[in-house]
Amino acid sequence: MKFLLVLVSLIAVTAVRVRGDRYHPAPSARPASSVSSAPSVEADTQYWMHKAQAALNERLERPATVHKARNVVMFLGDGMSVPTLAAARALLGQRLGATGEETQMSFEAFPTVGLTKTYCVDYQIADSACTATAYLTGIKANYGTLGVNAGVKRDDCAASTDNAKRVESIADWALADGKDVGIVTTTRITHASPAGVYAKTANREWEADADVKAAGFGTDSCPDIAHQLIHKHPGNKFKVILGGGRRSFLPNTVVDDEGSMGIRTDGRNLIQEWREDKSSRNVSAEYVWNREQFKQLDNDLPEYLLGLFESSHMQYHMLSNKETEPTLAELTETAIRMLSRNEKGFFLFVEGGRIDHAHHDNQAQLALDETIEFHTAVQRAGDLLTDDTLVVVTADHAHVMAYNGYSPRGHDILGTSVIYAEYAWDDKPYMTLSYTNGPGFRPHVNGGRPDVTAEEDYGTPTWMSPVDVPLSYETHGGDDVAVFARGPHHTLFTGLYEQNELPHLMAYAACIGPGRHACADAAATTTPPAPPTAQPSAAAPVITTFALMHLLTLVVVITR
Repeated sequence: MKFLLVLVSLIAVTAVRVRGDRYHPAPSARPASSVSSAPSVEADTQYWMHKAQAALNERLERPATVHKARNVVMFLGDGMSVPTLAAARALLGQRLGATGEETQMSFEAFPTVGLTKTYCVDYQIADSACTATAYLTGIKANYGTLGVNAGVKRDDCAASTDNAKRVESIADWALADGKDVGIVTTTRITHASPAGVYAKTANREWEADADVKAAGFGTDSCPDIAHQLIHKHPGNKFKVILGGGRRSFLPNTVVDDEGSMGIRTDGRNLIQEWREDKSSRNVSAEYVWNREQFKQLDNDLPEYLLGLFESSHMQYHMLSNKETEPTLAELTETAIRMLSRNEKGFFLFVEGGRIDHAHHDNQAQLALDETIEFHTAVQRAGDLLTDDTLVVVTADHAHVMAYNGYSPRGHDILGTSVIYAEYAWDDKPYMTLSYTNGPGFRPHVNGGRPDVTAEEDYGTPTWMSPVDVPLSYETHGGDDVAVFARGPHHTLFTGLYEQNELPHLMAYAACIGPGRHACADAAATTTPPAPPTAQPSAAAPVITTFALMHLLTLVVVITR
């Protein structure tokens, strides 16, 4: 009886607090907290008709791009999930004074969009190493491994020394074709995503020799990632290397220019060794570690450039020292200017790597700002690149940030979701952006959630969004990720496909690497067909009715 009374009470409460469709609540009035209203013109039917027709016309008028891609630029937003894209575009628009939802980031205007699956061979939800191997070498691999196939498990140093298990990246293919190669990142240059361009290792964490030794292996058989970049093919051929991560290149007895110690235990200074290598080859080369040095090169760019701007990762854009830290857009521009000097073209990899890090710490504002900086870099590249450049923008994996609630148009994307008293069971606000797990968990107080908007650091860049499950760091998500493409053969990138198909598609357009090429296909379609054989097919008549009538007519004409 007591149970029935409780049940009836709950039903009664539900009836009082939920009006109409409980899954799609209808607010009684527009909340006063809405920060912006949609333009009045959007209430006109013809506005949306004209807008859609204009977009249709633009699609139909796009010229076909079937010629060879001389250059390929791959932009990788690390952890840039689809909800991240949607929230970042809203924040971008709101910063510009608009409602935000209708805003379009630079690469979202690309003519072709697709989706890729991101799983590893052995893991349902991927990391940045197995995904880098997939989208840069065309081979799916195991979690935590780089530049090797799935025959190598994480930490299996011996297996990684087997050449049959090592795989080439699109950078190898570009160099073999005479093109130049460059890498740009906001993370350590030895971190998983950029390392996927050049490294072959059983563990993404073996960035310096000390890491390999700590795992119980020797660097003779399993050289660290920093060493591979400086001394092994293809890394030692790269014209441009820009990012963070000085510590993996310096001995642990050396203090760098910003007061941080190196971490190498072999006593080697790989920055100096890079300089010596370029000097022995009689080529111009410069090493820089701050923005002032970097910008001084603008009018006299060297043949080779190494820039390591932090001991570890580069600073978040919102928190960086603008005098010492170059932006991702600036790094990208310099890389393109340097690589464009090669008449045969180039391959450039650009990573906005700290989107991922901010998500791991549940710092949504930083993650969205890093995405906007990524958009700015793509935009800057678009101003510099020629029509014979294929540009591909994608992510390696997703994150578990949710974009949720029933907020009205233009509501602050970084604020609380607008909810109404009849739907707020605990009468506490919740955020439009939140996470399913991570360090931002708040213990419940008196059986309910705390009011996070009352926290002292609420609204600051480093404030952590609330989460459901407490973890030391937020996890990746298993969602598919978006792919945007423009330039020669961009239509190849539509649909839903495996992540490891990406380098094969890029190589096809650029006519490099193994497998089928656009150039060969173009040659095949322009070659005249072979003449027919002397003997007709047994399945076909020797002479057609049309041919017989034509012959009779000719005979009549001649006899006249």
